[in-house]
Amino acid sequence: MSSGKKLSQAEKASLIQSLRTHRVNTLIELRRIEKVFANLNTPDVTEPMTSAWAHYVNSNNLLSELRGLTKNYPFSSECLDEAKWMVIEGEEPVSRIPIGNANLIPKHARQLAVKPQMWGGRTPTAAGVEQLAAACIAEWTRALTQLLRHWDSPPTTTGR
Repeated sequence: MSSGKKLSQAEKASLIQSLRTHRVNTLIELRRIEKVFANLNTPDVTEPMTSAWAHYVNSNNLLSELRGLTKNYPFSSECLDEAKWMVIEGEEPVSRIPIGNANLIPKHARQLAVKPQMWGGRTPTAAGVEQLAAACIAEWTRALTQLLRHWDSPPTTTGR
């Protein structure tokens, strides 16, 4: 890509093509392209960028990245699914990342912690549930914070 904020038409077309073919599938790369496109301020980049974000979330790339950061207690797919539904149903705007909101992480950590399969089939103690939930909350929150550090300001619908 050319230096500075100037982007050639060929470079722009290449970035759009990489989004449309899903060659870009990490949060870091999506944010990098989103920042480049925000400087262009042209409407023709909105659809490919939006589609790429939707693919990233719906193809489980976000879940995979979160689970890559949560080796001890894999991030809850149910938590991520609930966050997606909050956006789809309009409870949360698309411009917000609702995983960290509405107590989703604590809710799903506790739901996981009470499952007998987490305890080898035995019924867990209340103290054990709280200890496991706290460990999940800490690890999941740390992973989410690490991923969201790529936003120097909260995400917006325009990327600016």
